[in-house]
Amino acid sequence: MSARRSLVWLGLTPEPEQELPAAVAALRSPAAGRPPAALVAAERHRVERLVLRGTQRGWLRYLREVTDLVVRAAGSRTTDPKAALLAGEVVLDHHRMLIGLPGAGYDRTALQRNELERALARLRERPEPALVGPSEPWSTI
Repeated sequence: MSARRSLVWLGLTPEPEQELPAAVAALRSPAAGRPPAALVAAERHRVERLVLRGTQRGWLRYLREVTDLVVRAAGSRTTDPKAALLAGEVVLDHHRMLIGLPGAGYDRTALQRNELERALARLRERPEPALVGPSEPWSTI
């Protein structure tokens, strides 16, 4: 085996690098709504560091964390499902593409693919949130 690290995993797709920082920051954020800019920036920096200096194994560990966040959000009635749906779909697509790469990445992520498929199904089944606003005509007075 070569002493050089394998970079083949970097060619899969750019979506995780583009989509995950904001979605993961929203899932990690304690408050509902848009996550703080500092949290998004920190997540973006972490992803950038993994891509530029990391290994496939480290990248897959990060995606395991994201999978755990998505699964947790699927089990919560208070979490907005949009960020979890986006993150889950991005990671699931990534893990499915691993089948085309050499190595054991695809086999190593089999459990995560199953967890994500179940979590995404639960998130998609959630009813749309009710519209916020006055429900009685006199509440606007």
